[in-house]
Amino acid sequence: MLQQTLSHTPLYVWAILAFLLYRGLAASKERVQGYRSAFIVPGVMLVLGWQSVAHGFGLETPVGAAWILGMLAGAGLAWMHCAPVTVDRVAGVVVQRGSWLPLALMMAVFCGKYAVAVALSIQPALRGDMRFALPVCLAFGLFGGAFLGRLLRTVAAWNAHRGTAVA
Repeated sequence: MLQQTLSHTPLYVWAILAFLLYRGLAASKERVQGYRSAFIVPGVMLVLGWQSVAHGFGLETPVGAAWILGMLAGAGLAWMHCAPVTVDRVAGVVVQRGSWLPLALMMAVFCGKYAVAVALSIQPALRGDMRFALPVCLAFGLFGGAFLGRLLRTVAAWNAHRGTAVA
């Protein structure tokens, strides 16, 4: 069954995995990146989580609310606990301390999304089972919220140094 599941996985899924591994390993080291680049991984992770909830269960159901609540909780936790970000508005870059947490979160989102897609393809009735859908969507929200909270800290640091740019 595992072989059949892996062989029916579209190639783009493996490309996404490679991208996430690359970005997660890069996040483990202190790095300087353009301000706009800081939006890429959080954006990808939010879209992946949103897509899982929207296509798997529907956003207009209680699971959509669970996803939003999870996102708010994850963003709040990340806001309180993420590493400080240094910004250089003149150069247009942010310096982020290295951490293995982004890689762990990316792999949790990827593996969770993959496992849920497999589970729903095998047992489509799980779409309407709130005992399955609510915790899954809450978890996707928490993971996405963690990326959102970290991004919001970066934006706040960037905006706090608004007056330091040379015109």
